[in-house]
Amino acid sequence: MRQNNTDGGREAQHSAPTAADRGWDESLYGNPAGEHPAGADPAGEPPAGESPAGERPTAQRPHSQDPHPESASAAQPGAGGGRGQRRGRRGGTEGDAARGSASRSAAAVSRTKRPSRARRVLRWSAAVLSVLILAVAASGYLYYRHLNSNLSKDELNLGDNKLHHSDPNAAGQTPLNILLLGSDSRASKENVRLGGSRADRDRPPLADVQMLLHVSADRSNMSVISVPRDTRTTIPKCTDPDDKKVYPATTDKINTSLQHGGPGCTVATWEEMTGIPIDHFMMIDFSGVVSMADAVGGVPVCVKENVHDPKSKLKLKKGTSVIKGEQALSWLRTRHGFGDGTDIGRAKAQHMYMNAMVRQLKSGTKLTDPGKLRHLAEAATKALTVDKGIGSVKKLYDLGNDLKRVPTKRITMATMPWEYGGGGSYVMPKEGDSDKIFSLVRNDVALDGKDKKKAEASKSAQPTEPSQPKARIPVSVMNGTGTALQRPVTGRASVVASTLVNKGFGRAVASQTPQSRADTTILYPREEQRGDALAVAKALGIPERLVKHSAGAQQVTLIVGADWREGPAYPKSEGGESGRKDEQKAPDSADALRGDDKKACMDVNPNYTW
Repeated sequence: MRQNNTDGGREAQHSAPTAADRGWDESLYGNPAGEHPAGADPAGEPPAGESPAGERPTAQRPHSQDPHPESASAAQPGAGGGRGQRRGRRGGTEGDAARGSASRSAAAVSRTKRPSRARRVLRWSAAVLSVLILAVAASGYLYYRHLNSNLSKDELNLGDNKLHHSDPNAAGQTPLNILLLGSDSRASKENVRLGGSRADRDRPPLADVQMLLHVSADRSNMSVISVPRDTRTTIPKCTDPDDKKVYPATTDKINTSLQHGGPGCTVATWEEMTGIPIDHFMMIDFSGVVSMADAVGGVPVCVKENVHDPKSKLKLKKGTSVIKGEQALSWLRTRHGFGDGTDIGRAKAQHMYMNAMVRQLKSGTKLTDPGKLRHLAEAATKALTVDKGIGSVKKLYDLGNDLKRVPTKRITMATMPWEYGGGGSYVMPKEGDSDKIFSLVRNDVALDGKDKKKAEASKSAQPTEPSQPKARIPVSVMNGTGTALQRPVTGRASVVASTLVNKGFGRAVASQTPQSRADTTILYPREEQRGDALAVAKALGIPERLVKHSAGAQQVTLIVGADWREGPAYPKSEGGESGRKDEQKAPDSADALRGDDKKACMDVNPNYTW
């Protein structure tokens, strides 16, 4: 687990005066909380050891026969002796060369004076531009390295068992799952000032904000699912990669998973709870939220009544306000002021904030100014801890370009359906509805329900009959029953393969390739093999929704998931598949919010109005 518990770590990156340091009151956040550190932006400065750009080239003489003019030696400190020796070997001295040049210049002055000046000006300009371009390129590389050094990096998954990554679709495109975490770290003076509770400074941080960002394989839509921090779930066994400390499996609130070795254990917990394979994570702390909110120039939010939560220090008037700096952090942290005063209202407020920020960034109005762009780059890289798979500015930039392809109207924010447990001291995933929303994400189905017509239209044109007799259909059966908490069922692939053979699929074979999958899935590589895959599904009672076209498959492949750990036939769900009319959209209990909803406004807890 990579932590920076010294004031010289992250605190040094935020050493510029904050709004509070300047003596401003809480409502004034006109300037960023942290300006560029001295020397952080080397753009425009010549590299160390460089002579002033463009002065030496004027010593060049257009008509000189000397291929090594004085400017060459002058522009390279320490090289003059070598240049003089080379001239001596070619015959004549510097004085002879100068006199010869002078006499030639005098003879030709009347016909070459103006062209010579023009050529000198052009050579001057070209030399200056060349040096400037090289200087900017060099400083750009140095700045790139500087931004890379801002990033903190950690291991992706600290559990013993990791889910297999999502399979590519028919076009070879793969869904993307990113876990977004908000840390309550108080490992610096700035985070203590923003988060309060100095007594917690030495406490390992908690992951108080947790959102899964799912981007569809074709990048047509994005789904974001929040899980309340007080959700009680199983935290699997995790091993800290730095000190090798082993944290045994336990049941606790999900925000404590960050204390079991780092964000990689939170990733392992999510995979166990949801069955969704996590590709990357990003974590931000208190001071990072402030810096990034300021960098984008503030974010518009709305409340239905005046709200004041003394604990988070949020105080806003009824209607729309543009919040930045510490007010933005207060908005994201408050829970007493919204809804019923629980963590559920806070998740809704976070969704509104994220939607508004996405609209701000996609509009481009805050990113056209180079200074603001640099400030955003500084704020973002200093604020983030990421997994090593995206541990460079280039990879984050490419990831950002990938994400911005999603239209705002196809972004859906939702909260995991939940119910109270333990007398209200914690919440639990709501049986049925939570399984449903996680299943949608696992199967790359948009939460907004707009994928249904597209899927039905594509299926109508696809083959449904086998391309050959079932005895000749090759089928590979894999055992994917293992999870973060459960060992794979030994011999499961062999049992299912034998069942297929008994049903006439004589070429069904158990594969020894290990897998880890929440849902049983049948993959087929080519469109004409869809009928073959459907025949396998029908023989075993597997729903058609679990049959998928994947460019990653070599043949019809059945992966037996954790949902089918025993029995020769796939277990039927309660009520049967036909009763699941709304399976193509998020349930109402998920309280979904669309990304283009500009009218969204938070309900205020009546006990926290003013």
